[in-house]
Amino acid sequence: MFEIKAKDNMGRVGVLKTKHGNVKTPALMPVIHPRKQAIDVGKYGADIVITNAYLIYKDEELKQKAIDEGLHKLINFDGPIMTDSGSFQLSVYGDVEITNREVIEFQESIKTDIGTSLDIPTAPFVDREKAESDLKITLERAKEAVEFKKENNIEMLLNSVVQGSTYLDLRQDCARQLSKLDADLYPIGAVVPLMESYHYKDLVDVVMNSMKELSDSVPRHLMGAGHPMIFALCAAMGCDLFDSAAYILYAEDDRFLTTRGTYKLENLHEMPCSCEVCTKYTPDDLRAMPKKQRRDLIAQHNLHVSFAELRRIRQAIYEGSLMELVEERCRAHPALLDAVRQLGMYACDLEKYDPRSKKSAFFYTGPESLGRSEVLRHIQKLMAMPKKRDLILLPPSRKPYSKFISGKLGDFYRYGEEHDIDLDNADFMVVDVPFGLIPLEVDEVYPLSQNSTPKIRDVDAVEFLQEFVDEFSGYYEQVLIHSRVLKDLEIEVENNLVDAEIRYAKDDVKKIKAIADYQFGVGAGEALFDGNINIEKSKKTGKIRHIYDGKTLIVNMRASDSFLVLSKEGARRLHAAMPSLSNRVVVNKDSEPFALDGKSVFCKFVVDCDDNIRSNDEVLIVNEEDELLAYGKALLGACEIKELKTGQAIKTRKGMKK
Repeated sequence: MFEIKAKDNMGRVGVLKTKHGNVKTPALMPVIHPRKQAIDVGKYGADIVITNAYLIYKDEELKQKAIDEGLHKLINFDGPIMTDSGSFQLSVYGDVEITNREVIEFQESIKTDIGTSLDIPTAPFVDREKAESDLKITLERAKEAVEFKKENNIEMLLNSVVQGSTYLDLRQDCARQLSKLDADLYPIGAVVPLMESYHYKDLVDVVMNSMKELSDSVPRHLMGAGHPMIFALCAAMGCDLFDSAAYILYAEDDRFLTTRGTYKLENLHEMPCSCEVCTKYTPDDLRAMPKKQRRDLIAQHNLHVSFAELRRIRQAIYEGSLMELVEERCRAHPALLDAVRQLGMYACDLEKYDPRSKKSAFFYTGPESLGRSEVLRHIQKLMAMPKKRDLILLPPSRKPYSKFISGKLGDFYRYGEEHDIDLDNADFMVVDVPFGLIPLEVDEVYPLSQNSTPKIRDVDAVEFLQEFVDEFSGYYEQVLIHSRVLKDLEIEVENNLVDAEIRYAKDDVKKIKAIADYQFGVGAGEALFDGNINIEKSKKTGKIRHIYDGKTLIVNMRASDSFLVLSKEGARRLHAAMPSLSNRVVVNKDSEPFALDGKSVFCKFVVDCDDNIRSNDEVLIVNEEDELLAYGKALLGACEIKELKTGQAIKTRKGMKK
């Protein structure tokens, strides 16, 4: 029913399958009023729409027509349709004249594709007693709806809405309980007041705490989110569907939606974008038009901007640049900037879903970039790496740093214990933004060289480096800091100049062992590269390409990101050396013969996997007795591999069948 095709952070491009067609997500569902349809939204890019089943139910003429002819004919839309249950009317008027069972049965009778149970939308910042009371009813109705669907063999897909107001523990508890009910989609409800009042920081908390407990195997719908300026932020938090009547409501009020905010027609001297409406008409042209004609044209613009932004978001997910887009969009309003900074508090949650390697480089766009998954992941890897006695800190140069370092390295100042310098017993690291400290042996691994930052550092970046260097230096007996590093970090020192010639000796065997430890875990380097190691380099670039033991291939090194790609021998060595479950995906007995033959592994056949696996990782495929069956590349992270029941988990490179 839902399959993930590409991902970046928690954002994913997916396919939602329905009886009336497939929907590529993230997607916007324009709200269609059953009696007041203004324009043909399908003509402007809508693959799916949402309408209100309760409004149809209350109107006898519409109700009978919907039952007789079907919902799709009623609103003149051939694609998938989602219906709301009357929860909005319940939140506004306090009561509706329909029961939960009745609204589910009615939605099925009019052939909606995705129906919704009658949840209780609880406004933000209400007292806890009300939030808990409303949540209890929401959960009871969600359970009743799922059971009713199963008992009556209803084919309609079913929404179960996450509520809980702004009480984050209630949001988590609701999501946890709903995930056990086996619904088809999970909307996050009652967030419109947060968006209308620019409480985007609170929106981040509500969404992220809901996501913590929601299944990764189903689409997540952020109800009422219809402004394109927040789509990127919400997509990065894992929201797959958005809905809103904003495109037409704003048009009624002569307002233009853009990714930078909203513009009133009365204030426009120039049109805000390059869509068909904005290139064909001027503000004066629109002001001179009859109200209905003007409204329809502005609504077309609003739809164009919204769908264009979603295409841009999907492209960013494919290429791995979603967070750059989020940081760019969130500079449109201070409240949105608060939101992206708040999202940095959930870096550990985002990292679990973020691919290990991406097609695009890491672009530093401001202090918020320091909180990204890639930075957190590198720091975790760095802390786990084995450390030598001394640390030698160097200033940044051209990337990759190790390629352009030669000869005497300059003046160094000493910290910590004073003793003779043994360069073979020292870690050489570059101090640079955004990754803090970059060991020279692994500096070509993505994204340590595949990044770009401004030459003029902001205050936050300097403070980040100062704190990181100070903390990390504590792991070493002696630290030698290059004079330029001290200057860059604005650190004043006493004259403790080191009287020694400091040089970095390049060693390819040390390099590949360090990369293996960084990529697969400590110990992998010694396990993989034992024997008569022969390194073959590209004649054109000088980069390492293939690594052999004698004439037996162990690994290839991928040129784009310097990750090690296993051969059969490499897979055997890694499997023999690393502890159980490390770098492994465990498949059931049904899948064993297919894995041995080199066939790809699908999620439904996975029994368990290493929690540290991320999308694009090299992994070992084993059976439940830990026998090596195959090896390949993970297409999903561990969280998704364990949760999803459809779609491909591992692209197998080779099976171990002799």
